[in-house]
Amino acid sequence: SVGFFLGAAFVFGADLVMSSTGVTSPLDIIDKKIETDSESPLPEQGLHNSGESGLRLRRGFGGGSEVYSIGEQEREEEIKKKDSWRRIVLLIVAVTVHNIPEGLAVGVGFGAIGRTKSATFESARNLALGIGIQNFPEGIAVSLPLKAAGFSTAKSIWYGQLSGLVEPIAGVLGAALVGFIVPILPYALAFAAGAMVYVVVDDIIPEAQSEGNGKAASWGAIVGFIVMMSLDVALG
Repeated sequence: SVGFFLGAAFVFGADLVMSSTGVTSPLDIIDKKIETDSESPLPEQGLHNSGESGLRLRRGFGGGSEVYSIGEQEREEEIKKKDSWRRIVLLIVAVTVHNIPEGLAVGVGFGAIGRTKSATFESARNLALGIGIQNFPEGIAVSLPLKAAGFSTAKSIWYGQLSGLVEPIAGVLGAALVGFIVPILPYALAFAAGAMVYVVVDDIIPEAQSEGNGKAASWGAIVGFIVMMSLDVALG
């Protein structure tokens, strides 16, 4: 329970940091720098430019409600875009953190072979197989939002793979440091679970409901639980 709470608190803290700094994606840092370097007074532009901007000002006198609605729509789209980026970044953080203890568990499984009767190659192999299977939807969970945000297919797949790159590294550490990793592994796995559950409950489920995909998301969760429970029984 301690590890679970710390995992949820970690993602919650990351969310607070992004909200307080106003940086919801790497693009925000670039945009802020561009805005700082290219500041110019708006009143002078309105006086010296007689083109499209002046036409929009004249429209404002005759149809102020139309100009206002366009501005409101643009602001709403910008808010939705930033909120979407926030969810994507939190999901990537949660998946990446989630992969570290999984890698440690696989490494410990192989590193502990022969130390006890239950620590066999078959059990370590089955553990690696089960974690490998559930890594597919995790990679998809990272790649699809990036694709929807405008990334190319190749980049979306690449970044999805990068989120899982920490797992083999953690696996090597787990195998090399079995005696040190074993006592903290339950807390690390609980930490990863807390991080993932927080993101799902706080962001993924509400977004699915707001977009009208609540039923599909619910059945997807049910099918996912059935598959993983079946794998747990089948692989031991």
